[in-house]
Amino acid sequence: MEYVVTFNGTILDDAGLCTIETCSLKYANFEYIPNLAGNIIFLAIFGILLVPQIFFGIKYKTWGYMAGMLGGLLLEIIGYVGRVQIHFNPFQFDPFLEYLICLTIGPAFLTASIYLCLARIVVMYGEGASRIKPRTYTIVFISCDFLSLVLQGGGGGLTATSNDPNSTQTGVNIMVAGLIFQVVSLTVFMLLCVDFAFRLRRYPNKVNSSTISVRSTFKWKAFLICLAIATITIFVRSIFRAAELYQGFDGALANQEITFMILEGAMVVIACICLTLFHPGVSFGGKWDQGNFKFRPLKQRGLEQTTGPAWEMTDDRRSAGRETPYESDNSLKNPHNQV
Repeated sequence: MEYVVTFNGTILDDAGLCTIETCSLKYANFEYIPNLAGNIIFLAIFGILLVPQIFFGIKYKTWGYMAGMLGGLLLEIIGYVGRVQIHFNPFQFDPFLEYLICLTIGPAFLTASIYLCLARIVVMYGEGASRIKPRTYTIVFISCDFLSLVLQGGGGGLTATSNDPNSTQTGVNIMVAGLIFQVVSLTVFMLLCVDFAFRLRRYPNKVNSSTISVRSTFKWKAFLICLAIATITIFVRSIFRAAELYQGFDGALANQEITFMILEGAMVVIACICLTLFHPGVSFGGKWDQGNFKFRPLKQRGLEQTTGPAWEMTDDRRSAGRETPYESDNSLKNPHNQV
């Protein structure tokens, strides 16, 4: 047990009994008092972003995307409420855990929303231009995100319930493992995005021409740029967070608020603004749900394998009885032949 000596010489057996007026910050959870204005600003931004996310999510039926964004935003809000509480008493452990756990796992929900976008982007450009099927992108990266979340959440839970320093450190190490796994997943994700972009240029004949009306708009191009910015900022933030926790609560990174505000707070704020400002429901021209792939054979879901979403097929083409990819390829006539 570590005893705490107050400014007036009183000996305490629990640092949680300290206040700013009675004890040195060396007994606090970190060696600074969080800036009240800065943390309230971040808290307010995340709270404000909830409103358009709910509005667009319901209007355009982007349910999965909305769930990830709301989960991430709510955790960010709770985390910054914890930091505001720490401002008034940096010795209390519960607000510290509130901040630590929520701000650590929050971005994992945001990355889930990002991962959901890629499959639909591939459908919009044409599955033939991609090395990997849209459903595979979603299954693989959502699974990776879930595993990362389990590690971070499990580590946070162990940290919150442990009664000794060794168990606390074990929990932190598990959280670090989850963050590192998240960084690796994001790295692979970004590489596959770059590969897909190069393949679109290399094989223009495989690009779905029927969705050009959506893809040629400013809001679509801005959406892609914002999605890239959000991915990069969360990637930078995850590296910082892993390094911070790896150093420990006594390390330099954990005790520098300016570094935290830039590489944690600002990075996540930029990501959330980007993921809200050019919402995919708007950028997809209101066709987010129609551009979605289904876990069913291609013939049953009504999407062409090479020409893209079914909403772009004209009535003339349907009524003219022209040969479709399903009619020209006998292997596609039988749903059981699909992989």
